[in-house]
Amino acid sequence: MDNDTKLHRTEVGPQQPRWLTSGEQDAWLSLAAVMVKLPAALDAQLQRDAGITFFEYLVLAGLSEAPDRTRRMSDLAVLTNASLSRLSHVVKRLERRGWVRREPCPEDGRSTNAILTEAGWAKTVATAPGHVEVVRRLVIDALAAPQLRHLTGIGHRILRRLDPDIPCPTEIPRRAK
Repeated sequence: MDNDTKLHRTEVGPQQPRWLTSGEQDAWLSLAAVMVKLPAALDAQLQRDAGITFFEYLVLAGLSEAPDRTRRMSDLAVLTNASLSRLSHVVKRLERRGWVRREPCPEDGRSTNAILTEAGWAKTVATAPGHVEVVRRLVIDALAAPQLRHLTGIGHRILRRLDPDIPCPTEIPRRAK
């Protein structure tokens, strides 16, 4: 094998990992710890105070913010980052509690709408203050106003890298207050 062949194989061979710098590793480890600890803390508060999971609350809140408190199941799956199968199981549990109902979508007969019932609205309204308080205590109050703006921008940039075709949560239509 001549030197040109050896050089060519090296160039097209496996690429060396782009290891994180010390500062990059610090940022990543901090984010990773938040991704693990924050959902667990939110879930614990909701289970203790409202008897629901964080995911169930995301479904209820997503419906409560939607125009007419109604979303297509496929859109709700995107909003909650769930498979349709997982979402369907959770919505079935919420239906048994009387908080959600499903109906065929009038605009598209192949789709199903999830609709927040009056009882579901009442549950969401009763649950929201405790949830907001823990979000405020753990996240919002820990940051200054400029940091919150940066956090929003950082979240949007990361979400667009994860899935550029899906709107960021702040870009999804919400019900008028």
